[in-house]
Amino acid sequence: MSLHYIVREPKKGITNPPLLILLHGYGSNEQDLFSFAEELPDELLIVSAQAPYDIGYGGYAWYAINIDANNEKFSDLVQARESINSIALFIDEIKTKYNTNLDRTFLLGFSQGAILSYALSFLYPNKVNHVVALSGYINDELLPKEISKNITTDYYISHGTVDQVLPVDWARKASPFLDKHNLVNKYSEYPVGHGVAPQNFYSFKSWILERLKS
Repeated sequence: MSLHYIVREPKKGITNPPLLILLHGYGSNEQDLFSFAEELPDELLIVSAQAPYDIGYGGYAWYAINIDANNEKFSDLVQARESINSIALFIDEIKTKYNTNLDRTFLLGFSQGAILSYALSFLYPNKVNHVVALSGYINDELLPKEISKNITTDYYISHGTVDQVLPVDWARKASPFLDKHNLVNKYSEYPVGHGVAPQNFYSFKSWILERLKS
């Protein structure tokens, strides 16, 4: 496998289970979002991937965040693109290994994981059917020059109004961008910082359930 991961298999026997891939944020690891797994629908195959760059103390990153001479943060876009390609390959490997339902692939990312989830959905059109982007934003520098007109992926987006890590203004640009490309999306905000409020969890859980039933 191209990435280290942990898995929760469906709680009931399903031949072609729907797949949910979890991508953690900067400085975290595969255990972080996996805490959601027990509360999510029984029929899902849930796979939590670990980012490739070890930054110490049990933390990993999908790409480095550096600080320049002016104390400005900037992202290592070469590493980010490499990670997107690794995630794309990993999704294919998981689909094959677990014989998942190819029409029911969910990608849920938090923070850095959300940024890459957005980018992957445009760079690899329809590799995932549904994206859950928590506390992230669309980084234009990671997108293809032209957005495919054949994308059918839909998006659930949420952000904390008092997020001090990634400003909510960055997240607010996602919905208009997706609207412009005729992509279905749901955007919501919660009065929290850089994290997932309980009501936020139940909101995206309902969104996932709706798509499992449709």
